[in-house]
Amino acid sequence: MQLRSLLSFAVIALACGFVNAQEYKLKDLRLENPYARATVPGQPAGGAFVTIENTGKTADKLIAVSSPVAKSVQIHTMSMEGNVMKMREVPQIELKPSEKLVMKPGDGYHVMLIGLTKPLNAGDKFPLTLTFERAGKVEVSVTVQDRNMPAGGQGMHHGN
Repeated sequence: MQLRSLLSFAVIALACGFVNAQEYKLKDLRLENPYARATVPGQPAGGAFVTIENTGKTADKLIAVSSPVAKSVQIHTMSMEGNVMKMREVPQIELKPSEKLVMKPGDGYHVMLIGLTKPLNAGDKFPLTLTFERAGKVEVSVTVQDRNMPAGGQGMHHGN
């Protein structure tokens, strides 16, 4: 009986690990934890974040992003200039060998979803396709999180 309980626990633990571990591999790239924060009704845009690690010896570039949840998807960067938050579109993100890029709220890069086709509700998932210059395309599943989750490890903050 103890062996059966132990096996049941192991199966449940493994299943939970697979559910929580959102990791994707594309050649030398590893993508982790794609997420967005929920939007409010009528909000025309939102943002998504993902961690991208280049485990290879050759540089690559994120050159395009697309999703059916938005009319347009852009790569953006955010930075503070004095007391003003500046956000602008960038054509690509270079990923140097052995470099890890962590997209996070309020600082650095993020994926901008413009012209949302519907609100992003907590608990929803949506596809996001990332195109890299060398590695090609990969589709990830973005998990929408409650907008009140603290920024940092998981969540998104985007000022409009």
